[in-house]
Formats: sequence, structure tokens, C-alpha cells
Amino acid sequence: MMAVLLFAIIATACEKIDDLLTFYINEEETFTIESGFPLGALIPATPFTVTTNSEETFKNNKTRAKLVKDVTLNRLELTIKKPEGQNFDFLKRIELYISSEDQPEVRIAYLDEVPTGSSVLKLKSTNAKLDEYIKSNNYTIRTQAEISKPITEDITIKADMRFKVTADPL
Repeated sequence: MMAVLLFAIIATACEKIDDLLTFYINEEETFTIESGFPLGALIPATPFTVTTNSEETFKNNKTRAKLVKDVTLNRLELTIKKPEGQNFDFLKRIELYISSEDQPEVRIAYLDEVPTGSSVLKLKSTNAKLDEYIKSNNYTIRTQAEISKPITEDITIKADMRFKVTADPL
């Protein structure tokens, strides 16, 4: 009985320590899907580079890059900004990839079947380990989408990303 109680206390303490050492980094970027691609084509959207400012972010969260042990994409939401009234019906599926100067490209989020009538999409995270990307000075996000309907004008999309960061104690 005492061993079970001791285990419960230790498990709760470990969870609280993890909570203290876990924080989120929010990024918001915009990209464009250009008009004129044929149906069924896998099209690349304009890639965008994110400057991380990670050292300052880590410092503000009372840690350092070398103590960061786990970074994953916690949330990725896409919203159509232009043209007004547009929805994602032109998409069949979409994938987002991350890369950096020193790291290979990795798929971080996807949606295999885009629901009709949506102007906001919540993508599924691949739970890829992103520590080295977030620790770098910058990283690039590339989008690949399969078109299901003709696109007659460029579409501007805002990507809201949230990364969950966990660091080791001092």
C-alpha cells in the first residue's frame, strides 16, 4: 500500500515538473496557392521562411536551447484570407513540410480529405520530432496540395502553428 502511495506521489510530482518545463511557441505565416494548375495536380504553394528568435523565446521561458528535449507541432490551422468568401472546396488534400539549413525536410501536418464548405482547416500533426528545426535560426515551411476544382485566382492562406516545447530542468 505504501509503495502504491509513493509511486502516485512521484508520478504526480513528475507531471507537475513537466508542466513547469513545457511551453508553446505560436507562429503565424501567410502563403499563396497560385491559380492555373490542372485538376489532380500536386501543386507547391509558395514556401515561407520563419525566423525563430528561439534563443530569446527559450530565455523568456526560463530555459536554453541545449535543455530543450522535445518539440512537436501541437496545432496547425489554415484560414483563407483572400479572396473573401472562398472556401477550401478546391482542395482534395494538403500536406505541410518543414526543413532547415542543417536538417532534412520532414512532413509535419496533413489532411487527406478536405471537408467541403470549410474556410478553416485543422490539419493533423505527424508528431514529428522538431527540436533541431525550432532551435535553428530559421526554418522553411513548404505546402503541397492536390487540387480537386479549378482555381481561377490566387488564394492567400494564413497558417497558425503552435509548437509544444518541453525542456529539461537546469
